[in-house]
Amino acid sequence: MKLTIWCNAIFDETATRRLHEGTHAHRLITAKSASTSVLIGARRDEEIAHADVVFGQPNVVDCFEYRRLRWVEVTSAGYTRYDTPEFREAFQERRAVFTCMSGVFADPCAQHALAMILALNRQLLPSYRDQVTDRVWNYTERRYHSALLTGQTVLLLGFGAIGRRLADLLAPFGVKLYAVRRQVRSERGVTILPEEQLTAVLPQADHVVNILPDNQSTLNYVNARRLGAFKRGARFYNVGRGTTVDQSALLDALQRGHLGGAYLDVTDPEPLPPEHPLWSTPNCYITPHTAGGRRDQDEAIVEHFLKNLQALLEGSPLVDRVV
Repeated sequence: MKLTIWCNAIFDETATRRLHEGTHAHRLITAKSASTSVLIGARRDEEIAHADVVFGQPNVVDCFEYRRLRWVEVTSAGYTRYDTPEFREAFQERRAVFTCMSGVFADPCAQHALAMILALNRQLLPSYRDQVTDRVWNYTERRYHSALLTGQTVLLLGFGAIGRRLADLLAPFGVKLYAVRRQVRSERGVTILPEEQLTAVLPQADHVVNILPDNQSTLNYVNARRLGAFKRGARFYNVGRGTTVDQSALLDALQRGHLGGAYLDVTDPEPLPPEHPLWSTPNCYITPHTAGGRRDQDEAIVEHFLKNLQALLEGSPLVDRVV
């Protein structure tokens, strides 16, 4: 079966060559306007009208309008602009498939979050700050403020692919692990909670890791009320989306010392303006939306697509299927 595949993603030379090799039996259309950021919606492209398969970050309206589409795979783990009841219903009605890249980014995001938990527990970041500022030998403070992750309590806000992988990485430390998600079903080694029980569990958590996507139900999910329920000295981590956090309330909790620290890989807006006070808050640490990063990112994304393409042709289940 020969398919027409439309793509608006930009890849490095190796990944681009692999994409062409893997789709040589099909017709590959390269969009005139490439998608430079997964956070920015793409322009409409009438070429999608001829496509059976879309790979990249297509315009949402095009996905609705061009009913020839059998399958859309986005190049990101998140899929906010497509995460609507109308989109799902439209795809389900015509039996089209929508997949994402959760499997590509779950491990790097989980490792990144674990790295920050350990770095803050072991006082690595404050020590590095000492090194690049006044070079004071803070032996007593750094040594006796260090903590063991072993036996601590970790609460995950969201439990998708990233949360499940982080749970695997945390298992050897013997942490008490909770996760909040909409579908409450049993998971090995994790106590799954409905949202109504969140406020009751927040005071128990030493670490709260936010992995929530951006949608109407998660806007400012971590707000002043919920931050007030945190255990004093607890640490907060965000590898989800910046819009899920009320940053003014977070800043206040950090400045008052109610939170022991925060690590943010995502902010609102992005990039975070240089003058934003979160940059200069001593117990706040920021990375520029790099938690999902990996050296072989482009190659991994293309391989994910090509494996799913083969599954589509064989009539097998596709990986990371959303609809």
